[in-house]
Amino acid sequence: MGLSAVTVLGTDRPGVIAEVAGSLADCGVNIQDSTMTLLGGHVAMMLLVAGDLSAEQLRERMQVGELVVTAAAVEGRRDPCGAGTGLGYVLTLHGPDRPGIISSVSRVLASVGGNITGMSTTLSGRLYVLIADVDLPASVDVADLMRRLAVVGAGLGSEITFRPCESDLL
Repeated sequence: MGLSAVTVLGTDRPGVIAEVAGSLADCGVNIQDSTMTLLGGHVAMMLLVAGDLSAEQLRERMQVGELVVTAAAVEGRRDPCGAGTGLGYVLTLHGPDRPGIISSVSRVLASVGGNITGMSTTLSGRLYVLIADVDLPASVDVADLMRRLAVVGAGLGSEITFRPCESDLL
């Protein structure tokens, strides 16, 4: 069985997820991992699927109307960077919208080996909100990192909070 990464983009409407999931099932593939969200009235999906079709065959056979679908073959990597072996944190940022917010914050996290494992951003009027799940190596000086993030937040005119995440029940 091969793995394919599938992306789906299009205008949101009721039934989009059912249509995509049904088309994938009709192709005989299984959805292993997925994330789906709305971005300004558009649906955006990323799915990791397993099945006997090549990525090209999958893309050709999917019946999803006006949605834009891409598919690419990928290797199975359940735990590519030792994710989950470090410290789990949640970062939130609230402040005025401006270019460079994600770049500035992610650069500080990456400088200590931090990995953003999930992120969501929203613009509400002029207020920009960023929420990120972060996995840190156990050796990171979290207090120093929090000071560095506070400096970045102040430079952006934003407030950044950084707290340990609560254990998942999975």
